[in-house]
Amino acid sequence: MERKFDISDFVNAPTIQSALVSLTDRVKSRRKELKLSQKLLAQKSGVSYASVRRFESTGDIAFVSLLKIASALNCLEDFNELFGSKRITNLKDLKL
Repeated sequence: MERKFDISDFVNAPTIQSALVSLTDRVKSRRKELKLSQKLLAQKSGVSYASVRRFESTGDIAFVSLLKIASALNCLEDFNELFGSKRITNLKDLKL
């Protein structure tokens, strides 16, 4: 993935770019852990090889394709965590 400067390079602040880089790195690591080539992942997930390659190099992918890849990597359950935690808007609500 072509690396561009991002505010998260200088301060500890999550950004879209930092989340994207982190996600693509984790997917690529999981694929390699399972000893899958990009072509094999494409076959197993039903996502085109070009889409798998593009995702790993640029982060660009359709959400449905990302879910298919997650399923092929046995990580579909991880999506249940998205937006699952309650936002803390008042310090009184913080449970330590």
